[in-house]
Amino acid sequence: MRHLIIYAHPNENSLNHHLLNTVVETLQFRNEEVVVRDLYTIDFDPVLSLDDMQGQRMGKVLDDVKTEQEYISWAEQITFIYPIWWTGLPAIMKGYIDRVFSYGFAYRYDQGIQKGLLKGKKTVIINTHGKSHEEYEKTGMDKALTLTSDNGIFIYSGLEIIRHLFFDKADKASPENLEIWKGQIKNLYSEHVLNY
Repeated sequence: MRHLIIYAHPNENSLNHHLLNTVVETLQFRNEEVVVRDLYTIDFDPVLSLDDMQGQRMGKVLDDVKTEQEYISWAEQITFIYPIWWTGLPAIMKGYIDRVFSYGFAYRYDQGIQKGLLKGKKTVIINTHGKSHEEYEKTGMDKALTLTSDNGIFIYSGLEIIRHLFFDKADKASPENLEIWKGQIKNLYSEHVLNY
């Protein structure tokens, strides 16, 4: 299976980077094809410009966007790894969605009916956040994230979500927590994801 990982965190010593390495190692161990698009390393420009907007209306995208769309078209499964900052996607990941998940590529309208164009592709989302699961549930943030990211971006674009993992209290993660989370990721990719 062809796996694309879209990753967003500037610190290569971060928890997110450890989780990225776990996904890559698990897939490579099973001889899967893996491509990682580290948005900070490739210096992806997240700003949706007027040129972007005008081009999308004409079915044209800039070269950097076209490159990312080619990776998405190639992939059978896409994994997104990023932290939750200010209850949402980091700016670079949001800008990636704004620019790359463009009209005519990720979605379109047929006679007023919205259609996701990435059907047939499966996705896993891996997020870290500072607050506890209990705090997120108490405030309704867990439901808000599901609505805005799962439904508003990924399902809207036609992707089938296999799993959305949230790792909480990430800023205080103990070595024991990290091992548990890495184990969950290994199990997900070894037992569930790769059996599709």
